[in-house]
Parts: sequence; C-alpha cells; structure tokens
Amino acid sequence: MNKKIKGNLMLLITAFIWGTAFVAQSEGMNYVGPFTYSAARTTLGGLVLIPVIFLFKISAAKSEKDRQTPFCIKETIKGGVVCGLILFFASSLQQIGISMTTAGKSGFISAVYIILVPVAEFFLFRKKNIFVWICAVIAFAGLYLLCVKEDFSINRGDAIVLLSALWFTAHIMVIDHFNSKNADGMIMSCVQFFTAAVFMTIAMFIFEQPNIENIFEARYTILYAGIMSSGVAFTLQILGQRYADPASASLIMCLESVFAVLSGWLILKEVMAPKEIAGCVFVFVAAVLAQLKDIKRSSKTECG
Repeated sequence: MNKKIKGNLMLLITAFIWGTAFVAQSEGMNYVGPFTYSAARTTLGGLVLIPVIFLFKISAAKSEKDRQTPFCIKETIKGGVVCGLILFFASSLQQIGISMTTAGKSGFISAVYIILVPVAEFFLFRKKNIFVWICAVIAFAGLYLLCVKEDFSINRGDAIVLLSALWFTAHIMVIDHFNSKNADGMIMSCVQFFTAAVFMTIAMFIFEQPNIENIFEARYTILYAGIMSSGVAFTLQILGQRYADPASASLIMCLESVFAVLSGWLILKEVMAPKEIAGCVFVFVAAVLAQLKDIKRSSKTECG
C-alpha cells in the first residue's frame, strides 16, 4: 500500500474515534469535572500504550529496515514532554467547552484547526498549494454558519472550544517538528499522555473536588475516551503524520467533526438548526476536496 494512503487511512480512523469520543466526553460531564475527566482518560491512555509499545518493538525488531533507522531517544522524550504540555491546555479547554455546548457542535468547532494549520505554516515560511487555501476558506465559511449567531455573538462554550483549537493547531505543528527529528511516535505519544496527566491532576485538585464514586459512575465514558480516543487515536495521529504534511493531515482529521455530529444525533438525540447543518456540509466538503488532489496524484504515481 502507498505510504501516503496508509497514513491517510490512519488519520481517517483517528478522526472517527475522536468524533465518536465527543459523545463520551459530553456524557462524562454528567458525573465529574473537566480536569478530573481529562486526568483519568490521559492516565489510562498512557497506561494502555505501555504493553502496546513492547509488542510493537518486538515485532519491529524483526524488520531489517527498522534496525537501520533507530529513533532518537532525546528528541522522543523532549517531543513527548512538549506535546504533553500542549495537550494539557488543548484537551482541558475542549473538555470545559463541551460541558457548555453540544457534542456535535463542539466537534465541528474543534475542526477550526484546518484553517489555522496552513496559516501557521505560512508564517513559518512553508509554501502551500493554493488548493489547500481554497479548502480552508470553504471550511471557514462552514464554521461561521455553525458558530456565529444572528446577532454576531458566540456563546461561552463555543468560544472556549475555539480557543482549544488554537492549542490543537500547535499540537499538530509540534508533532510534525519532532517527527522530522526522527522521534519514535508511539513512545512520544505515551510520554505526552503521562506529562499531560500530571498537569491535569494538579489542576484537578486545585479547581475541583474529585470523588471516586463519581469517577466510577463515569467509567464507561472514561474507558472509551482513555483507551480509544487517547491511547489509540493520538498514536495513529503521530504515526499517520509521518506520511502526510500537517495541512493535509489536519484536513483529514477535521472529519472528526462529521462523526461527532452524527454520533451526537444518533446517540444523544442532538438536533441542529438548518444553518448549523449547512455549516457542517461546508466543512465536510472542504475536507473531501482537500484529499481528491492527493488521491489523484497517488493513483498516477502507482500507474506510472
């Protein structure tokens, strides 16, 4: 399988898991506070990755190619700590915002990083194809329809989720930086979870009053968010970004917003206004169009 397509598939699975996880995150707020929930899920995500890393390394040791390209432990640890700190701010703000808005809507608002990533790359002097900018403008129009009310106001929960998108933009850019430094994706993911969990636990005891009984009540949502959304999806993101540039990766992962609104509608019975549905369609179209160019290029390469 073409490496670019393989990476895109990893990122698509990531988007599906993240999108459905918005339902779990929304339901979890019925039992615990945002920092308590985030601390529990990220700790679980890190723990789940430990045995996975050992199994992966045993399998990879049999590959001659992997032995010829050893990862850089220094960059891996450094990347994990930096990503973990950024993830603390991004996930915490997102979780706080979700408690004030719907799961489906927060999923689409979070996708604003599809605009912010190419903008960030522009300021870092990385040239982007005009097609990416066109897709970003279409997505921005969709987000406007989704978030902005008739009196041009945005509610508090939506604003906080938008702020979290700034941190997720930084997260994507930092992952790309450390991937280029030959960091090990799975170990870096594990380190970032434990780093984020430390900060989230501190915030939990400062701002909340954690209760074991309440945490147990939220166990199913925490298990899904911790194992699938944290342990599996963030690792697939890091591995998938090895084969896709940051802007393309962000456009694929913004499909999490589509999965978020669908799961919110099917599971939580959430309903969106016609204007908000139109915004969802715009974001979806932008994400699909952004991938058509890469798929066509991959097909030509394989045929040639």
